[in-house]
Amino acid sequence: MSASIVLSHLSYATSDGRPLFVNLDLSFAPELTGLVGRNGVGKTTLLKLITGELSAHTGTVSVNGRLGILTQAVQLRHGETIADLFGVTEGLALLRRAETGDATAGELADAEWTLTSRLAQALTRVGLAAEASTPLATLSGGQRTRAALAALVFAEPDFLLLDEPTNNLDRDGRQAVIDLLSNWRAGAIVISHDRELLDHMDAIVELTSLGMTRYGGNWSAYQDRKALELAAARHDLADAEKRVAELDRKTQLATERKARKDSAGHRKGAKGDMPRIVLGGLKQKSENTSGALRRLAEGRRGDAAEAAAEARKRIEILQPLAVTVPSTGLPASRVVLRLENVAAGYVPGRLVLSDFTFTITGPERIAVTGPNGSGKTTMLALIADKLQPWSGNVAVKSRFAMLDQRVSLLDPKDTIRDNFRRLNPEADENACRAALARFMFRADAALQNVGALSGGQMLRAGLACVLGGREPPSLLILDEPTNHLDLDSIAAVEAGLAAYDGALLVVSHDETFLARIGITRRLDMPLQSRAGP
Repeated sequence: MSASIVLSHLSYATSDGRPLFVNLDLSFAPELTGLVGRNGVGKTTLLKLITGELSAHTGTVSVNGRLGILTQAVQLRHGETIADLFGVTEGLALLRRAETGDATAGELADAEWTLTSRLAQALTRVGLAAEASTPLATLSGGQRTRAALAALVFAEPDFLLLDEPTNNLDRDGRQAVIDLLSNWRAGAIVISHDRELLDHMDAIVELTSLGMTRYGGNWSAYQDRKALELAAARHDLADAEKRVAELDRKTQLATERKARKDSAGHRKGAKGDMPRIVLGGLKQKSENTSGALRRLAEGRRGDAAEAAAEARKRIEILQPLAVTVPSTGLPASRVVLRLENVAAGYVPGRLVLSDFTFTITGPERIAVTGPNGSGKTTMLALIADKLQPWSGNVAVKSRFAMLDQRVSLLDPKDTIRDNFRRLNPEADENACRAALARFMFRADAALQNVGALSGGQMLRAGLACVLGGREPPSLLILDEPTNHLDLDSIAAVEAGLAAYDGALLVVSHDETFLARIGITRRLDMPLQSRAGP
């Protein structure tokens, strides 16, 4: 039997009773399937239901085949190596004993002689230059993701379940994931907001509060189809609402005509020139006719209202994230940031940046790119005064805000509202609530503790606190801003940043995002390997 994953009448609710899925029916074949949807809609939960980490409240999950799972964060165990991650530590130890002549005849019979080459091949497929003995703790987050993906491929599962596999990866790492999946001949379910990766899928499954829908083809085909469906739904809704309004208008006219006719009859009866029995008959006939017309009108209006309701069901009614930014008034000639001949690092004798010079003048939009470990995060730490240079000068010459990947400018112990008031002391309560509402933190949502937010919600809260004030900073620095945002939120942030008139410094490997926010200059930081003081 071919490998498959089948969801039948699947329902699941969160611990507070909020339904995520209701009576879902869907099957996954051995193909590349992109799973998309807004933050909080249940994408990761769905993977956990498939793997058995969570149990459905009703319905069944049927898995035929072996699963390989990559979560968003690779868990580190003390002293764990790449060999441990691959599950080949004992096998490699046996090969070493065989080489030294210490293995028994029984052990030699069980030896997997191609193990070393298979391991090296798996690491090469994801572009990771490492040895089996390399401790995972010495790898960057992106390198650990590559290693975990290589371990999955090495195990040759029937389905890969990947949750944001390109998060924290540099450009080469992202391309390695795309290449690997493009050549993958088994099944894969990929949660991702990486539009370039999604364009290599065979199908897109969209998860919304209304259910789950499968679209054949890649991300671009999905967007085209979705646009047509939404346009058709909006047309049907407008048509149904027009019919309701027209029926209401006709009903009102009929009511007014009947009222005039009844008034004329009353006046005639009042003159006494019509027998009472005839008047009673006419009144009864009028009432019967009126009731029949009313029931007919109500029936027609009910049909039109039902059609409007059905059209609305096809449109997910969710307020999009709208980013509006007041002007910074930054002149084109003003220098906002200057680093001159900077040398810096974390460990004596090991430079990360050497003789580094960089200037931002006016409302430039600069993308910082380069492989993991090239010093991008070190440069941001210098700008934020969290790291002191060993030599050279760092001068920030305007008000700035930095949103790092942990959004550390927010206090996790405080609510979103309290963080906003702390960072924008000039804002009163009404201005605070209005600003947070624009970023979809309305009413009690603004009173959530930051520490309880998801990664995407936390970045959105950070943007609200930084950009929602009366005077936005002249320099905005973003570190991998799309890593935890869903696709709709990314599109809204792109639109908002496109309207921002200050200087923008963005560390990102998302080429689609960089193109859409209008980058004007690039700072490509190559890997450096130098001795230092």
